[in-house]
Amino acid sequence: MSYTTFDFSVADHVAHLRFNRPDKRNAMNRAFWQEIRHVFAAEIGTQRADVRVVVISSTGPHFTAGMDLSAFTDIAAVTGDPARRRERFRRELLAYQDSFTVIEKCRVPVLAAIQGGCIGGGVDMVSACDMRYCTGDAFFVIKEIDLGMTADVGTLQRLPHLIPQGLVRELAYTGRNMPADEALRCGLVNRVYNDQQAMLDDVMGIARDIAAKSPLAVHGSKEMINYARDHTVDEALNYMSVWNAAFIHGEDMPEAFRAMQEKRPPRFLDLAVGDKS
Repeated sequence: MSYTTFDFSVADHVAHLRFNRPDKRNAMNRAFWQEIRHVFAAEIGTQRADVRVVVISSTGPHFTAGMDLSAFTDIAAVTGDPARRRERFRRELLAYQDSFTVIEKCRVPVLAAIQGGCIGGGVDMVSACDMRYCTGDAFFVIKEIDLGMTADVGTLQRLPHLIPQGLVRELAYTGRNMPADEALRCGLVNRVYNDQQAMLDDVMGIARDIAAKSPLAVHGSKEMINYARDHTVDEALNYMSVWNAAFIHGEDMPEAFRAMQEKRPPRFLDLAVGDKS
């Protein structure tokens, strides 16, 4: 499938998804929400066995301005019985939410490389990523409060797991900018870079390092971290025992030990792909 709101390429087991609407500040129009869901749920999720890591980056001075205002116009244009309008709105909102939930549930790590403004829906999206990196001019804004609405696509559900509760509340209630240095101090981003090219070079290097590891072990690590976030320690430990009982007896550990003994890079099989159903 060809995409209209971002470029998509794969090299060295790393998929690179790059927003390509800089003239619109990479605002998320209706096509974007459909395309982002398709690339993660279908292409990366069930078709591309060679993808082991995903990097999301952008073009122009800003990462994304968030929701394109045309999407709000589409919602307001719906007419008819009030109850049915609201039922339709709920279904559409769940679909918007799923557009970023597929990032969180993607079995491979997803890294976000952010420059300039990461606004509104941009915060929803990067909150669903595994790691975030940014340039010194980056800033993060929960902009929905200034539009008279509550952020509803994942920020308020995921951000409290990434940074302190009091800070989340301040950002959500005030709509103020969080600059890059503050994002680094509170742990929202892992590193801050002088410019976008330096950031992309380093983030791609991190992605290649991850891609060189056992894809099954990386997938298991992401699964366990996400599960532990949402469950008790006892529940997470129990799930860990089931996971390793199922997957530790494959070829990856023997290959890792052989590679160490032979002083060479390990050669791991790709994960299997196929229809989720």
